[in-house]
Amino acid sequence: MDDVRLIAIDWGTSSARAYALGDHGNVVSVRSAPLGVQRVAGGGFADALSVLCGGELPDDVPLIASGMIGSRQGWVEAPYCRCPAGFEAIAASLVGVPGTRLFIVPGLMCQDIDEVPDVIRGEETQVFGALSDRIVARQVIVLPGTHSKWVIAGPDGVETFATFMTGELYAVLREHSILGRLALASVDDAALDRGVRHSLRQNAALTHDLFSARTLALTEVLAPTGVDDYLSGLLLGAEIAAARAWLARRSLARATVMLLGDAALSVRYRRALALAEIEAVLGPSDAAARGLWRIASHAGMVTDK
Repeated sequence: MDDVRLIAIDWGTSSARAYALGDHGNVVSVRSAPLGVQRVAGGGFADALSVLCGGELPDDVPLIASGMIGSRQGWVEAPYCRCPAGFEAIAASLVGVPGTRLFIVPGLMCQDIDEVPDVIRGEETQVFGALSDRIVARQVIVLPGTHSKWVIAGPDGVETFATFMTGELYAVLREHSILGRLALASVDDAALDRGVRHSLRQNAALTHDLFSARTLALTEVLAPTGVDDYLSGLLLGAEIAAARAWLARRSLARATVMLLGDAALSVRYRRALALAEIEAVLGPSDAAARGLWRIASHAGMVTDK
């Protein structure tokens, strides 16, 4: 491992991915395993770390991790940093794991206008990987997923963010409601678009509109193969409508958003965003590794040579 200068780990709930990074944060190799915090029995994180590093922990290479590994269910809790938070605040809040060379990145916490807290853990590292070291203009970054995150970043780092449980709601409705019983797995872009538009209309009401996935199928206006995507579209449209209002209150109604995360899901979001007349671009696929390198660099763990 002579050419490896940092082991960077994206350690989530169900899986973990370790990047061996060389000069300038270039990816030398990648190892993935189903060793998320919910799958490591009896707190066996040291053994899991050894597996992620190929069975051999380097003596002279620093290690850094982000994600749920720093939650209360993880190895060592890394308390949330308050927003706004930039590279320096994150680097200064790293938490070391006793007996190891591993440091854990903290999550972030903010409050909405009603002083209700919101939290992010793991995705913030992707955001820092997508941004430049010196942020000049405010940017909007969207991270689709089980709990989608809309993030506003500016010169002070991450200013604020908002979480939408779109992916989890879809899974619950698809697997445990009457709507899921009507759906046949398929890809129907027209049905997706119809659902998005229905939720984007001015008088949309999600808990009422969701039932239309059943009634449109019952009246054969919507084919069974379209129910799945229509339901997904309703939820996506509701998220985008709420996020659009959230951005407008922050004078970012016309902002172009950057999508980070799963490629297929990002393309789906980009299609839905276009229907809301929101321009979107796809961000870098290696944002997590880049973010971990940059945080480690600001913490003095590595020097960018």
